[in-house]
Amino acid sequence: MKPILFVDGYNVIGAWPQAEREGWPLDESRDRLIHLLEDYGGYSGQEVVLVFDGHRGERQTTSIEQRQTIAVVFTKHGQTADQYIERACARLPVYREARVATSDHLEQTIILAKGATRLSSRELLRELSQARSRGSQSQARQSASGQNTVFGNISDEQRAVLEKLRRQK
Repeated sequence: MKPILFVDGYNVIGAWPQAEREGWPLDESRDRLIHLLEDYGGYSGQEVVLVFDGHRGERQTTSIEQRQTIAVVFTKHGQTADQYIERACARLPVYREARVATSDHLEQTIILAKGATRLSSRELLRELSQARSRGSQSQARQSASGQNTVFGNISDEQRAVLEKLRRQK
């Protein structure tokens, strides 16, 4: 079973220096965080659940948008992301590795009691940046070695068979 990462979306956005420095509106910050976590989910192989508070909104139900590598959750009116994450952690099997990204100290204490590990918002942002740079470096190495082509990704035996077929014509 894949490890799972729960992210308190607005908490991470609030700790994101780039969003503050560049004055991104909230919806743009949300979209950028979703994009970063989609990439991260692909690189890391983790299941990622990004949760946004809906307690001040008008949503009558919780909505979950399943994307390729992450699930984006908007909680219902009256429910915080913290409450959603706490319940989700409590429902996980004890053997499933779970991490929660939030800088809310009370939330960190609660999720530790539920068996998950904590990650501050800044630590998550640093991890996202490092994963992205490792992915870019890996892609550059593959391009330099010819590993990004179909021919570069097959075994020597398969290459030999294809070369034999090519020479028969």
